[in-house]
Amino acid sequence: MPSPLKVLCGALVATLLATSPALADRSTAEEPAAAADPVRVMPLGDSITQGGSIGGYRLDLGTKLRAAGRSVDFVGSLADGPGSMPDRNHEGHPGWTIAQVDANVVNWLRTYTPRTVLLHIGTNDMYGSDPGGAPQRLSALVDKITAQAPNAEVFVSTIIPIRFADATVRNYNSAIVPLLRAKASAGKRVHVVDMYPAVPISDLPDGIHPNASGYSKMATVWFNALAAVPGSVGEGPSPGGTCTATPVVTGTWNGGFQAEVTVANPTAAALTGWTVRFTLPGGHAVTQIWGGTASGSVTVTNATYNGALSPGASTTFGFLASGSGAPSVSSATCAAA
Repeated sequence: MPSPLKVLCGALVATLLATSPALADRSTAEEPAAAADPVRVMPLGDSITQGGSIGGYRLDLGTKLRAAGRSVDFVGSLADGPGSMPDRNHEGHPGWTIAQVDANVVNWLRTYTPRTVLLHIGTNDMYGSDPGGAPQRLSALVDKITAQAPNAEVFVSTIIPIRFADATVRNYNSAIVPLLRAKASAGKRVHVVDMYPAVPISDLPDGIHPNASGYSKMATVWFNALAAVPGSVGEGPSPGGTCTATPVVTGTWNGGFQAEVTVANPTAAALTGWTVRFTLPGGHAVTQIWGGTASGSVTVTNATYNGALSPGASTTFGFLASGSGAPSVSSATCAAA
C-alpha cells in the first residue's frame, strides 16, 4: 500500500503537469505587443541640411511629422539646432561637396541604417571648379546609396537658388531630374523632390542659406514628398480616415472642466473641412465652445476660419463642460467634412 506522502506528491506532480501548459499559454497570450520602432530618417547634405543654430528645415519637418502622428527618428553623426529641438541628429556637413559626401556615405549608411534618406546636395559644387560635372557626380552618389541600402526610400531634391549663381543652379537642376527619374524607372527607390521653386531669393539673407521662413518652406516640400510615399515615414494614425484629433483636459474645477482638441491633417492632400466626434463622462455636457460648432453628444465641425488644413497643418478648438464626476474626454475621431 503506497504511503500517504507518495500519494500526495504524485497528485501534486500531476496537477502541475496538467496546469503548466495552460499557464504558459496564458502568459504568452497576455504579453503586450512591442511598440513599433520609429522610422529612421537621415537628413543628408551640406550646410543647408545642417541649418545653423535654428536647425534648418529639420525643425519644422519634425514638428509636422509629429503632428501627423508619425514616429520618426532623425539619424546621423552630427547634432545641431536649438536645445529645445526634440531630434537634432543629421548628416549635413557645412561646405561639403557631392564628392565629399560620396566618400563617406557608405559608412554612414552602415552605421545608422536609415529607412529613408533626404538628400539636398550640390550647392558647394556650383561655385567650385567643375559645376558642369556635378550632375554625374550626384548620379554616382545616388547609385552608391541605393546599392548600399536598396530598400531605403531615397528622396533627392533639386537644390535651392543661389543669388549669384542662378543660371548654374538651374542647369544643374535640369540635368539631375532626368537622371533621377531614370533610376526610379529602373526600379530603384528614388524619388525626385523639386525644392528649387519653394525658396525665393528673398528668403536667402546671404544669397545661399535660407532664413527661418525659407527653411519652413523646405520642410513643407519634404513633408509633402514623404507623405506621398507609403511607408517612408511609417503609417500615421487614421481614427477617422483623413485627419486626427487629440484631446487634452487643460483645466478642472468643482462641477466642470476645460479641454482643447488638436485637429491635424497627416495626408498629402489639403482638407476643406473636418468633423470630430468624442464622448464626455456621464452627466457632462458642453456649455461653451470656440473654434468649432458642437452638436449632439458630441460632434464638432470646424469654424469658418479653421476648416482648411494643408498637408501637415493643424488647428485647435476648445470647450467648457459642466457636470459631476471625473473630467475626461474619450479618444476622438476625425474625418473630412
